[in-house]
Amino acid sequence: MNMPDMPINVPIDDPNADTEWNDILRAKGVIPERPESPTAKITEALEQARQLAHENRLEGKELDELDALEDDEDDAFLDAYRQKRMGEIAQLQAASVYGQVYPVQKPEWAREVTEESRKAWVAVLLTSSSGTNAESRVLVEVWRELARRFGDVKFCQIQGDLCIEGYPDRNCPTVLVYKDGDVKRQIVTLRELRGDETKTEDVEKLLTGLGAIKVGDSRLTQRHVEDVEEKQSGIKQGNRPPAVEDDDSDWD
Repeated sequence: MNMPDMPINVPIDDPNADTEWNDILRAKGVIPERPESPTAKITEALEQARQLAHENRLEGKELDELDALEDDEDDAFLDAYRQKRMGEIAQLQAASVYGQVYPVQKPEWAREVTEESRKAWVAVLLTSSSGTNAESRVLVEVWRELARRFGDVKFCQIQGDLCIEGYPDRNCPTVLVYKDGDVKRQIVTLRELRGDETKTEDVEKLLTGLGAIKVGDSRLTQRHVEDVEEKQSGIKQGNRPPAVEDDDSDWD
């Protein structure tokens, strides 16, 4: 007489325990495989992070700083970084075709801003018409400094009411940052930054967050380099640019 299969109760104290009995049960498929301990992966990740930090210890250093490390670093490793840095400098020099603030008129907007942004980042400053707006004066000076140092970004400037008819001074300065034909960021007044206390590094932070300037770029102010993560987290997303009432193709 055939007896029906009956379930077998297998005593299991701790299915995750590393015991010979549990090994037998796992081999039979009675209990699942023991979960992998995270310790090994954590240790591996920490080691990889340490190695990466060591390999990138020379990142962003100037050529004279690399020369000063000749007694402390392996010659081949140091030379490789020197060649890499020289290549980065040459690339920046080749891309630095602007180097000044460009006055722009509304009829030129499509060519000088929208189309140019397909080749490079374009940052446009809309200033007050009266000339008495303190924040506009602050940003005009910042614009000059940034244009001088970051020649691969095109910095433009136009009076707000000449750009948009009736544009109020209270909305100035307004910043529009273009790339690939589109506005990627806009700021109306400097309330999102530090008002009339806004400094060059505050706008560097904005452009770094967008990718117009690379994090770690040697041209950034030292204060910005040391504090870049905190500064990036402090930027709030702004409102969309004010609507233009007339249907003017120069903005397209």
